[in-house]
This record gives sequence, C-alpha cells and structure tokens, in this order.
Amino acid sequence: MIRGFHLADWFTLANAGCGMAAVFAAMASIAPGSRISLLLAAAFIPAAFVFDVLDGRIARWRQQQSALGRELDSLADVISFGVAPAVIGYAAGMNGMWDCLILGYFVCCGVSRLARYNITAEALSSNDSGKVKYFEGTPIPTSLLLVVVVAIAVWTGHSHNALWFGAVEIGPWTLHPFALIYAVSGSLMISKTLRIPKL
Repeated sequence: MIRGFHLADWFTLANAGCGMAAVFAAMASIAPGSRISLLLAAAFIPAAFVFDVLDGRIARWRQQQSALGRELDSLADVISFGVAPAVIGYAAGMNGMWDCLILGYFVCCGVSRLARYNITAEALSSNDSGKVKYFEGTPIPTSLLLVVVVAIAVWTGHSHNALWFGAVEIGPWTLHPFALIYAVSGSLMISKTLRIPKL
C-alpha cells in the first residue's frame, strides 16, 4: 500500500501525525504544572493545518488526486481538527460532564461534516473545473480558531479552575460555559444553509 502513496499522501500523514502529537502532549499536560505541554499541544494544530493545505496543493500541482488521498485527508482531519482540539479543551479544564458531552458533540459534528462533504463533493463540483464551488457548513480545519482561543486562555493563566466564565452546576454535573464555543463551532460545521465559497 505504501508504494502506492503519492507525495501529497505523505503530507496528509504528517497532518495526522501532528494531530496525534497534539493529543499526546495534551494528555501529558493533565499533570499539575504542565502548562508548557498544553501550549505545545496547541502548537501542533497550526502545523497540521499547514500540512493539510500543502497536501491538496501538491496533489493538484502533480495531478495525482485519488480516492485514497481524499479518504486519508478526511481521516487525518478528524484527528487533527476534531479529536485533538477536543482533547486540548478537556486538558485545559473543560472536564465537567456537560463539557464532555459538548466536546463529544463537537467531534461528532466534525465527523458528520466530513462524511457529508465526501458524499456530496461530486454533486457540488462544477462541470467545467471539477472543483467544489463552496463548503456547506464551516470546514473542520476552522477548529484551529478554537485552539488559538484556548491557547490564549492557557497562556494568560486562565485554565483549569481559572477558566474564563468560571463553572456552573446544572443538575448533578458541572458546565464550564467556555466549552460552549465548541458547541457553536460544531453546529456551524453541520449547517446546511451556511455556504462558504471555496477559494
């Protein structure tokens, strides 16, 4: 299988590798006093984004786009822009039960958005260029913005018990209102009416 990989596919795997590195660094940051590990986890997401942009451009430049490449790209994006940002949020202190439900919702929205894109990309393509004209819902790499916001919070000392907006008890569970940015991001990803032109 590896012999059949194109150059762009290796960049896609680098994207996935950055996502997993972010997950590992976020897990290491759960220990007290490990803010640097959490910031490192956040730094891997922009790196993943760079590889995500490059793999598409390289595939088009070398005219080596393939079904395998598209599937690799989606799976890598789930890790780097779905699972990793959710783990970073959890490690930053969004670990109440309501927070976990929101983070899980965010990941499910990302997976659903990618699945919808994969099955509708052909239908959305123009007859002339074969390229998708617009995205339905925000692309999953926009979760990079969430990571940037969380990283700023961590950098300024607003993580764990000092998260912005504090914590509230709703029934038997805890909610950190800061986690609602993940709910908003996930909902925008699965929007049917939000159409964003693809450059």
